[in-house]
Amino acid sequence: MSLAEADTSIATLMAGIGQKARIGAKALAIATPEQKSRALTVAAGAINAHRKAILAANARDMAAAEAKGISKAFLDRLALTDARIDGIIEAVRTIAVLPDPVGATIAEWDRPNGLHIERVRTPLGVIGVIFESRPNVTADAGALCIKSGNAVILRGGSDSFHSSQAIVDCMLDGLHAAGLPVECVQLVPTTDRAAVGEMLKGLGGNIDVIVPRGGKTLVARVQDEARVPVFAHLEGLVHVYIDKSADLEKAVSVTLNAKMRRTGICGAAETLLVHKDVVETHLRPIIEALIAKGCEIRGDAAVMALIPAARPATEEDWKTEYEDAIISVKVVDSLEAAIAHIEHYSSHHTEAIISEDPASVEKFFNEIDSAILLHNASTQFADGGEFGFGGEIGIATGKMHARGPVGVEQLTSFKYRIRGNGQTRP
Repeated sequence: MSLAEADTSIATLMAGIGQKARIGAKALAIATPEQKSRALTVAAGAINAHRKAILAANARDMAAAEAKGISKAFLDRLALTDARIDGIIEAVRTIAVLPDPVGATIAEWDRPNGLHIERVRTPLGVIGVIFESRPNVTADAGALCIKSGNAVILRGGSDSFHSSQAIVDCMLDGLHAAGLPVECVQLVPTTDRAAVGEMLKGLGGNIDVIVPRGGKTLVARVQDEARVPVFAHLEGLVHVYIDKSADLEKAVSVTLNAKMRRTGICGAAETLLVHKDVVETHLRPIIEALIAKGCEIRGDAAVMALIPAARPATEEDWKTEYEDAIISVKVVDSLEAAIAHIEHYSSHHTEAIISEDPASVEKFFNEIDSAILLHNASTQFADGGEFGFGGEIGIATGKMHARGPVGVEQLTSFKYRIRGNGQTRP
């Protein structure tokens, strides 16, 4: 087959997927809350029942990824374990019992002429999700889209293809049991990158929103080429600031968790800022705890003077999302200096302040323009599941429509319903 013939074949395949998704979206838009909840409850049960098959599929993906020499951070995102499957099941079950957003009244009011106006939630339509290595995205995205009345087209990376297919099969079991079209959740059946290009074009108007979940290169491509709206963040350059009023125990435990719990996720801390007034009391215990867990320290001159094991930080370090056991550390003269550093280098994803001073916390919250801000809590809470959303389809750092973890409410728009009694406009 020639290159032109291959491109035509992919375009035809993807056009068909888009048309089927639109049919699925129409069915889901009018599905009852009970149907959607049943689909997800059955899907969660199917994931549990087929856990051995899912783990076998994942082992096949892991073996192929290891043979390619994939990074440890990537392998961590790809790997499934019994505990992670338990987490997937719990997420789907949580989403199943969330209040149904579709048709919910956001606001209503009466006009002097007697018109009654309602603003109500409505599905977006068809969501295209392009992701790389995390198989759990398959379940999270599928469940959130079903609950919010949207069809979803999933294009996973080649490295997670078999894991994703095994999970999608369970989602289809749920749709079938609820009497909903299986076209509501579709996994693109090819790893050809041309499929991504077709999705970015919008599949002839059949995709309403694109959500990329992956590395900087993927997200940048989506933002550059997409002809439909995008919910995305380019990277997670996350900061933790230790204020001069910080409690030492909280500073150590929160920083350690923010960096080392899982180093490859977008909510992992990448830069630590420490107020100069607590360098003598706080810096060394925090750094020693990080080093004990295997974290490499890259510090400024003040850090280097206190921590012999630290390597000198370069300008590039303040701009880097490591996704690894590495953290850049800087001593700052004031809260204002910390805010200035964050605003200069931040990707506007997540930032945390460790402080016992309410005024400092309010200043930090008011002046930093990131999607998620935390006080005395780990940045690894930057997750839809931890917000009570059940899961997330992604974290958006833009300012239009969705921001932060994208859950069922963020996957809806709204329409106005206006009820009258024969009114005409003069």
